[in-house]
Amino acid sequence: MAGVGFQRWARALSKGKGPGIPALLPGCRAASGITKDSLPGPYPKTPEERAAAAKKYNIMAEDYEPFPDNGEGYGDYPQIPNRSQHERDPWYQWDHPDLRRNWGEPMHWNFDMFIRNRVDTSPSPVSWSTMCKHLGGFVGFMLFMFYLGGQYPAYQPVAPKQYPYNDLHLERGGDPEKQPEEVKHYEI
Repeated sequence: MAGVGFQRWARALSKGKGPGIPALLPGCRAASGITKDSLPGPYPKTPEERAAAAKKYNIMAEDYEPFPDNGEGYGDYPQIPNRSQHERDPWYQWDHPDLRRNWGEPMHWNFDMFIRNRVDTSPSPVSWSTMCKHLGGFVGFMLFMFYLGGQYPAYQPVAPKQYPYNDLHLERGGDPEKQPEEVKHYEI
């Protein structure tokens, strides 16, 4: 009986366009896409269009700079500076603290490249030349130490293996009637 009810429901929804589930599919849509308002519009050519696009993306008109219109299809999407999330204040009360962003703020076009477990664009406290000098000094020192280790090898002192019960006298085939001589493995 449930199958008959489903068929009636499917026919009613398909509005007589054909039998079965394939008639339902064109009427379905995904609920997970971005809204049409969030999609980039055409490239702004006039100052009024630039002001409208800046308002659409919650950016001040003087700060709004769209991607260049070179045919790559960015449209009126704002060109946001290449800054990683590491540079943003960790103590600020973000709407989304994991991504350090607020609701409604435009995302970088390559947002996934600048999240916190990827590229860190924050300035380094040490200059590039100093880092190279430190690395070169460390590698040079290690190569010198490997050279010395090859020229003057040092080995850990090794003593003969010690066994209990008089060095396993009986287990090694010694005479049980004879008392073996005591073996000392140390000197005081």
